[in-house]
Amino acid sequence: MGFIVGFIFGASLGIGIVVNFARYQNTRSKNRQYLAETVAAFARMTVEDSRKLLSPEYYPPWVVFSQRQKLKWLNQHLDKIWPYVNEAASEIIRSSVEPTLEQYRPVLLASIKFSKLTLGTVAPQFTGVQIMDGEKDEIIMELDLQWDANPSIILDIKTRVGVAIPIQVKNIGFTGVFRLIFKPLVDEFPCFGAVSYSLRENRDLDFTLKVVGGDISSLPGISDALEGTIRDAIEDSITWPVRKIIPILPGDYSDLEQAKDLTNKDLIGKSDPFATVFVRPVRAKRKNSKTINNQTNPIWNEHFDFVVEDVSTQHVTVRVYDDEGVQAAELIGCAQYPLKDLEPGKVKAVWLKLVKDLVVQRDTKNRGEVQLELLYCPFGEENVFMKAFDPDFRLTELEKALKTDSDADNADPVAKYAEKKKEFIVRGVLSVTVISAQNLPAVDLMGKSDPFVKIEMKKSDQKKKTRVLNDTLDPVWNQTFDFVVEDGLHDLLMVEIWDHDTFGKDKLGSCIMTLTRVILEGEIKDTFPLDGAKSGTIDLHLKWTPQPITRHL
Repeated sequence: MGFIVGFIFGASLGIGIVVNFARYQNTRSKNRQYLAETVAAFARMTVEDSRKLLSPEYYPPWVVFSQRQKLKWLNQHLDKIWPYVNEAASEIIRSSVEPTLEQYRPVLLASIKFSKLTLGTVAPQFTGVQIMDGEKDEIIMELDLQWDANPSIILDIKTRVGVAIPIQVKNIGFTGVFRLIFKPLVDEFPCFGAVSYSLRENRDLDFTLKVVGGDISSLPGISDALEGTIRDAIEDSITWPVRKIIPILPGDYSDLEQAKDLTNKDLIGKSDPFATVFVRPVRAKRKNSKTINNQTNPIWNEHFDFVVEDVSTQHVTVRVYDDEGVQAAELIGCAQYPLKDLEPGKVKAVWLKLVKDLVVQRDTKNRGEVQLELLYCPFGEENVFMKAFDPDFRLTELEKALKTDSDADNADPVAKYAEKKKEFIVRGVLSVTVISAQNLPAVDLMGKSDPFVKIEMKKSDQKKKTRVLNDTLDPVWNQTFDFVVEDGLHDLLMVEIWDHDTFGKDKLGSCIMTLTRVILEGEIKDTFPLDGAKSGTIDLHLKWTPQPITRHL
């Protein structure tokens, strides 16, 4: 009996061991297969996929510079030849930056000159290089640059009262991207006609100012004014799209000094108390909105025009400030939008989240949002909207033939366009069909709402209402209203959804838009998100019937 029990126990134990070993082998095989699939998935990952897993501050170098080669060899050579580069570069900087310093000189100063300029003994370090796609007859190279410099730069400042003040620029720290363009490519050694260079991106620039033999803080206002002047001079003299040309082979390379296909930007901005808008951060090229007092949700509807030299690399930047009156304005937040994401001739409305710093984006504080409507119009590509302001558009053939050459001046085309735009009033009839809304917030006790829509033309103060629909969060109205618009370029369409109640009304949400898009496209049908609401969208059909364009009297 004991033998039988022992046999059964041994057989069971053996079978159990075999079964568990088989299961272990099967599990191990599956784990190996899963690991192989995971490794294969990682092998297929792109840089963009990697960046989705990590926030920017934790990028390892192989993610940040996956397409850039290391340049240890170049830095070693640069260290050796730096004394000669220093001498040549110092002269180039003096000749190119000094006139720009004079251009942006503060009114309280009589002159700004370099009395001493050398770049010191510490050579910049190139941390990576990338070859960019360009035109057929060019090669574009971009180098990441880092420089903790020890230069000897002294500016000779003269005030309006004749006092000379030597200002030392020291403790320079800089990171950015340096661009070289080899163009045109030719069949003669060294196979390119010229080299153009530019500071493609100024990521960070720090420096301090010191009065030689004194303290600059004892000169109220000069420190801030001079610092702004230096930054503007760097931006306007060497920062992309400005570029400097070094001829290699004989020829005329003046066409390389400016970007081709200049573009005109039409920006319509709505933001907080007051905002500064620009494409290039030079003081003379920034546009300021008006200040709206005591409003956290102001409506501006202001138009700004800019020249865009390189749509592939430039951004439109908005800085929102709190106007403090006689004190310096306080920055609320800033935002940026890449122009390459705009489709020529198409209006794009965007909401941009405001952050404290565009470079180091670690800000978690809610600073609000700014709404922009962007219109990108390349010169030479006509559309109905732009043709309306063409000075030749409404001339007869005889009048065009009789025009004198004096009319064809070389004035700035953006300035001419902006001035011409002021002379015209775009008139028409705007038909607004309120189709429906979806997923409206519930405000009634029974989890429903009684929605209706208010429509208003802001400038002309025309108002309409839809009927009230009871107990629904997905109303369908299909009602059309016509508005006679006397100034389409400066009017606003304001659409608000309200809940009807016997004892009061609750606002469920709204959307505000200019008429630029419907004037351009003639007719649009779209779904718009509701601002100020937890949820909900509204479907609108807009149609523009133009009337004769008239001039201001």
